[in-house]
Amino acid sequence: MNSIPFPIHSIDVNKPMAVIHFSNSFSLYLDKYYSNQFEELVIMCIGTDRSTGDSLGPLIGYKLEKLIRRHENIFVEGTLEKPVHAKNLKETIDSVYKCRLNPFIIAIDACLGKIDRIGFVTIGHGPLRPGAGVNKDLPSVGDIHITGIVNLGGFMEYIILQNTRLGLVMKMADTIAEGIQFGLWKHIKTIKEQSGYN
Repeated sequence: MNSIPFPIHSIDVNKPMAVIHFSNSFSLYLDKYYSNQFEELVIMCIGTDRSTGDSLGPLIGYKLEKLIRRHENIFVEGTLEKPVHAKNLKETIDSVYKCRLNPFIIAIDACLGKIDRIGFVTIGHGPLRPGAGVNKDLPSVGDIHITGIVNLGGFMEYIILQNTRLGLVMKMADTIAEGIQFGLWKHIKTIKEQSGYN
């Protein structure tokens, strides 16, 4: 198998067909990195419902929990009701590795960035570092990661996150949640076809 990682994929949620573009990129990452060595898939949506900009993760978790509940080996951590944030992140990570069988973790978080990148969603291989943009030392997590640039970074990060437009965060959450749902459906369908199961 080719060990060279994929380049980071970046999708502008304001462009037409953003969900399809995101889903296609997400599917590429699933096909390459979600192998038979993993038994369960955990989507860890990081953030808090107490800050508009940082609510991207919990919103995605809330949407995905409803969309994928029929899948027995796919789990969501981090929702509006039970967010995964700075105070319980390590505990949640420890719990996932203790309770799930060889979990493949997709980590999702909001981040701040350059002004011309606001509204972009990126997918990359390997873990993300939650809280890095606001100088928090938190554990890294994820076999692949998804980040959404919700606002401008570089100064007064907490205030910027508090004053992020909810409309943009919702559009990003819709794009990511729908794209993940469709990507998982395609991935599971392909596996069933390859195994001869209808």
